[in-house]
Amino acid sequence: MNRWPDRAPLGGLAPRRRLFVLVMVGIVLAVTVLVGVSVAREYAVPPKADPAVMGPVVLVPGYGGNTAALQALALRLQVVGRPAVVVDLPDGGTGDFAAQAAAIDDTVRDLIRHDGATSVDLIGYSAGGVASWLYLQSGTTAPAIRRFVTLGSPLQGAELAAAGGALVPGACPRACQQLAPGSSLLARLQTGDRPDVPWLSLWTDQDQTVTPPESSALPGVRSIRLQAVCDDILIGHGQLPTAGLAIGLTLRALGTGPLPVPVPGDCSRLQSEGVGRPVLVGTR
Repeated sequence: MNRWPDRAPLGGLAPRRRLFVLVMVGIVLAVTVLVGVSVAREYAVPPKADPAVMGPVVLVPGYGGNTAALQALALRLQVVGRPAVVVDLPDGGTGDFAAQAAAIDDTVRDLIRHDGATSVDLIGYSAGGVASWLYLQSGTTAPAIRRFVTLGSPLQGAELAAAGGALVPGACPRACQQLAPGSSLLARLQTGDRPDVPWLSLWTDQDQTVTPPESSALPGVRSIRLQAVCDDILIGHGQLPTAGLAIGLTLRALGTGPLPVPVPGDCSRLQSEGVGRPVLVGTR
């Protein structure tokens, strides 16, 4: 009499049943490995973008998530041969910036995975520039970003957000609170390392949404006040994605040369480049 039970896991099974169980275990293990490889590939950190490769452009809308404001800029990019994608932000662009950064990460991942992109340029309009900055600090796909442009972005906060939070606290959603000067999010961004990509910040001194307008001028980042290029130009916050001057500077910034350092004599040429009008050789 055997005093000790058979301790082998399959010892009590008939040979055919034991074979069936072993085959099923093998299938489960194979599927697990394949799924693990697929997930690993999906979330793998991509190689650093090649500075010479001009790939697609991802555009991030501002507070409220209005994608229509960026359609003209996206169309202009497509005309010059740059595929452009506008991010659809969660919560209408008013929720936590961490979720907005994650949406940017997902958009870039799709371009890499489905379109084979090896480098991606990034444009953030208004609060979309803050979401993009956070993405560049924390996104898995951030190494794939080659160039970065912000348009009227409250990189140091907006007094309007602080006033809204103080006057009507319930009417200031999470993103509004995070845009108040001195918020924990902005403090974390400002004390962290600057993104390791060429970054151009464009702003207008007639901005009445991002106040003070100089909030877009961040130490350590190339910034251009549009009125320093065209001294008589009238551009408000809402016109930044459609103004010929801003688009012309953006197109140059997303090229392969150094970031633009325009002078007043470049005013007409940059506006023409932005709207797609031909420029006569020898003219400025």
